[in-house]
Amino acid sequence: MFTRLGHFAARRSKLALILSGLFIVITGAIGAQVVPAMSSAGYDDPGSDSSKAYTYLRDHFHQEDPWSILVLDADVSVDDPAVAADVATITKTVASVPGVDQVTSYWTLGSPAQLRSVDGKAAYLFVYIKAPGVDERNRIAKHIETAVNALHTSVRVYYSGSGAIFNGINGRVTQDIARAESIAVPLSAVLTLIVFGSLIAAITPFVVSLFAIPGALFVLWLVHLYTDVSVFGLNILTGLGLGLGIDYALLIVSRFREELGRTDDVESAVVATVESAGRTVFFSGITVALTLASLGVFPLYFLQTFAWAGVSVVLLAIVGAIIPMPAMLSLLGRRIDRLRIRSVKPVGDHGLWSRVAGFVMHRPWRVVVATLLMLGVFASPALHLQTGQPDERVLPASDPVAIAGQLIRDRFEGRESAPVEIVVPGGAKSAAAVDTYAKRLSRIPHVVRVLTPQAVVMKGVVVAPNPVGSTFTAGDDVRLNVISNVDARTPDGEALITAVRAVPSPATGTLVGGSAAIYTDSQHGVLDNVPLAMLWIAIATLLILFLFTGSVLLPIKAVLLNLLSLCATFGVITWIFQDGHLANLLGGFTLRGTVDTSQLVLIVIVVFGLSMDYELFLLSRIKELHDEGVETRPAVMLGLQRSGRIITAAALILAAVFFAFITSGVTSMKLIGFGVSFAILLDASIVRALLVPALMRIAGRWNWWAPGPLRRLHERLHVTH
Repeated sequence: MFTRLGHFAARRSKLALILSGLFIVITGAIGAQVVPAMSSAGYDDPGSDSSKAYTYLRDHFHQEDPWSILVLDADVSVDDPAVAADVATITKTVASVPGVDQVTSYWTLGSPAQLRSVDGKAAYLFVYIKAPGVDERNRIAKHIETAVNALHTSVRVYYSGSGAIFNGINGRVTQDIARAESIAVPLSAVLTLIVFGSLIAAITPFVVSLFAIPGALFVLWLVHLYTDVSVFGLNILTGLGLGLGIDYALLIVSRFREELGRTDDVESAVVATVESAGRTVFFSGITVALTLASLGVFPLYFLQTFAWAGVSVVLLAIVGAIIPMPAMLSLLGRRIDRLRIRSVKPVGDHGLWSRVAGFVMHRPWRVVVATLLMLGVFASPALHLQTGQPDERVLPASDPVAIAGQLIRDRFEGRESAPVEIVVPGGAKSAAAVDTYAKRLSRIPHVVRVLTPQAVVMKGVVVAPNPVGSTFTAGDDVRLNVISNVDARTPDGEALITAVRAVPSPATGTLVGGSAAIYTDSQHGVLDNVPLAMLWIAIATLLILFLFTGSVLLPIKAVLLNLLSLCATFGVITWIFQDGHLANLLGGFTLRGTVDTSQLVLIVIVVFGLSMDYELFLLSRIKELHDEGVETRPAVMLGLQRSGRIITAAALILAAVFFAFITSGVTSMKLIGFGVSFAILLDASIVRALLVPALMRIAGRWNWWAPGPLRRLHERLHVTH
């Protein structure tokens, strides 16, 4: 297959480039239409108990959480007439914004104490928005902020709620991505120019990237016709499109130069390049694509979008690297080194990397023990890793939305804006049982009060009638509001939901919803599916690496080494982003005591795939030599010598691309930027340069062992040709 592709690219180079150009133009023009249709939501599990509760409350009780929450802060009591007059102006302005369904507040609901701050100088105003889709609601929430900020009153206004948090995070992420790309693109371009050595050669990665990115956008456009897609899928699409373009181009160009050193026939050099480096790109890319496909097992479409975007951009990068790029090389020939900025010498059989491999294989056990001890030290903080999901504290502490969240924590007794919503089907027929249930709920630690259709219950005692009890019934169904003093999107919020669900309900089919429940179910939706995703990755990786090498031991070794690298990365992430060490060096961020669950999953999947990329780059050279009859030790030395420079250069450039995201003010972006960069550099240095040679030296001829049936299967498939 690769031989035929090589001949096609060499003999039909102009046709291949013309068809590739048409593909880029057509898919880019259509695919670009998906960008405005992408959503900033997708973090919830649509099949969860909390999602069902949300739908039930909306359809039967006509009740939803306020989308915008305004905290109105004054220098005097909120009951002061002057303050009330200013609030009336603000309320009228908010109500006049198109899409606003209802506005309620401390002042319109009869001045209930629970809607007033402890010091009596701040109070809530709740805005209910009626609009299809999260993005439209967020747009209306932004209009509310603009309208209120244009007023001149004595009351300070702070914005919270889903709309403000979404807008705050997404707005800053958009700015930060633009800034990161303004750093990453020039930096990667300079590094690429230095690594490739000539301006013409440095352009080649863009052939792959330009082929992959528009095509992947087209795939997302097709997907969006049937389901929602997350706007954050653009991050992995552009990041991987650029990164893999550099990786694959570096491998292809290096091999092409090597082949030109052996022959004057350009077509022969192109064919030999596709047969060797093209085959490596194919197996490497398939491994990365199958790894990214594991994101599809998670119920959150935020992660599912990364699967669609990642798989499509990787598969198209493979095509770009083995068809249009060899076609371009065929036309360029030796002109690939035109406009040279430095001399790129052919990789010899002796050099830095062969010396490193020789040093390691001379004392393999000592290197393995020392390296594992170092990785163990890196990994040890992960023993107390706590996962969570982002709230407004991922923004800088100076951000207005973060200030509003902290104000609510510091000055209000309970989280009135984020109650635990409980639906009790047929509860009106057993009022006494519901009352008993409410009293039990009110005794749960951190519960401030429970609202039933009839009463307000605190610590098992009815303290007052519920002034808005009519909104707590719908036919025979009733709802209860559990007000707590813990943040919904935290481990404490999850513990609260676990305790609430553990209290026996008076009716079957009772639903528990609200922000804390949505958070809890989303956490479970991710964490409960991690084993399935890892099983998928392990099986796919073992299968592809077996087909590539014909060995059973090498795939197992590769998976275990990747897991070691990830454990070390998790430990360093915990030490920095949970414990707060070196936070100032990364621009500073608010410590929440947790690390973002979804970002950790992304780091695992992306890093695992890219690590396999580099593993195959190395193994391809070692296997070539082994197939030529070279013994394991010299094969490893020569293999590392011939691939070490490529792996290091590719890792440095890709790490630079991701490291630019550390400049973001959003903690989640800092996390993925640091996590991917650190893991790539750790893998390309410690793992590939030390552990791989040491373990292959220890295994010796067993590196290439496979049971008879598997060996015969491998031979029949002709995967070595």
